[in-house]
Amino acid sequence: MSDPALVAGIRRDRLYALRQREVAAYAAARPKTEAALKAGSQPFLDGVPMHWMKDWPMPFPMLVDQAKGARLTDLDGHEIDDFCLGDTGSMFGHSPAPVARAIRKQARHGLTYMLPTETALRAAALLTETFGDFRWQIATTATDANRFALRVARAVTGKPKVLVFNGCYHGTLDDTMVELRDGQTAARAGLVGQVADLTKTATVVEFNDLAGVETALQSGDIAAILTEPVMTNSCMVLPEAGFHEGLRQLSRKYGALLIIDETHTISSGYGGYSRVHSLNPDIFVVGKCVAGGLPTAVWGLRPDVAERFAAYNATRAPGHSGMGTTLSANPLQFACLAATLSEVMTPKAYRHMEKGAERLSKGLRRSIDRHGAPWHVVRVGARVEFICAPGPLRNGAEAATAHQPQVESVLHTSLLNRGCLIAPFHNMMLVSPATTPRQIDRLIAAFDAILDELF
Repeated sequence: MSDPALVAGIRRDRLYALRQREVAAYAAARPKTEAALKAGSQPFLDGVPMHWMKDWPMPFPMLVDQAKGARLTDLDGHEIDDFCLGDTGSMFGHSPAPVARAIRKQARHGLTYMLPTETALRAAALLTETFGDFRWQIATTATDANRFALRVARAVTGKPKVLVFNGCYHGTLDDTMVELRDGQTAARAGLVGQVADLTKTATVVEFNDLAGVETALQSGDIAAILTEPVMTNSCMVLPEAGFHEGLRQLSRKYGALLIIDETHTISSGYGGYSRVHSLNPDIFVVGKCVAGGLPTAVWGLRPDVAERFAAYNATRAPGHSGMGTTLSANPLQFACLAATLSEVMTPKAYRHMEKGAERLSKGLRRSIDRHGAPWHVVRVGARVEFICAPGPLRNGAEAATAHQPQVESVLHTSLLNRGCLIAPFHNMMLVSPATTPRQIDRLIAAFDAILDELF
């Protein structure tokens, strides 16, 4: 029986007391920010430019004055070590010099004109060199890239459904906003304004459950399996041995395409998890940091899938395809994409990132062990998470149970008060090429000091 006086191994009274102190300390340290928000946030819906900004656990959002490398400075002048890095959007640091130069240069030649440039051709070659032999298209967000990839999968297979994993996140794509509820596929409970029956276009299975995948594929109506190599937008779940090989075999057996979404697992190493672990997807998707922080995503089809899609297109009347947006594949995206792939997203950068991430994960583990906390740490390349529950986790259901919002919100605010920012939605931390050992050690020390107060 669990002790009702404890949450994640912490006494509730201690947790509450620390929360009160840290919330008060945050507010007291940011009078300019609080005043500016009171004066200027009313025109925004819900008081913020984008609703996720309300998900930070602080009593009010932090206003950023500037960011460079792996540091933020807020409106009140506090310098903060940034391990969130835009939730991977700035995984290679804020405003990498080659990307900043590319933006300045392209700005002199126009920002968008719905036509390609010579730099676009260079970027295509760099994409293939980095990620493998695909036929590429450019989108603005990974949500769009996944949406377009699914349209292609349905077109070439003639099947309606996508198979996704419980607890997954592939952007705000309608088809993937589903979950397992009482063993059945259902729309996620928190969806706003949802009217379409998502069970007609999606099937949900637990991650690492190859038997469940095969049962779903046997229905004959699955066009594609869409998955991250590692579940990341929850408490992180690693694939069990043989899982990805099994997905590849089952997808071929039942005529479904395998789509790998590397928008977060690009942290895994040069070329992403697929290259590091020799996966072979039919369609590859990556976004967020691929253009150094400028809104950009890419999706690519293996040559044989591209040929099947070309044959499909040859039978279609001209007109709206439901794919593509006016501002996608603009010259500014290609300038930043080429700069990132050639000068920023390098094997050398990844070596630095992984060395630092290993330093961070070891330090967090030492602190957890010293305090006897029933927690664990997971690392995927440059991405590190502490999870306030025992591990390892096997699937989305276990990840949901491991999530401890009461504890995590206190930890996040407490870390920020000690000069360290981590991702708001979970306990994710990234090490960038600009992150120093001193910054990592400060985060470990801050984490350890907070656990001193909690345990």
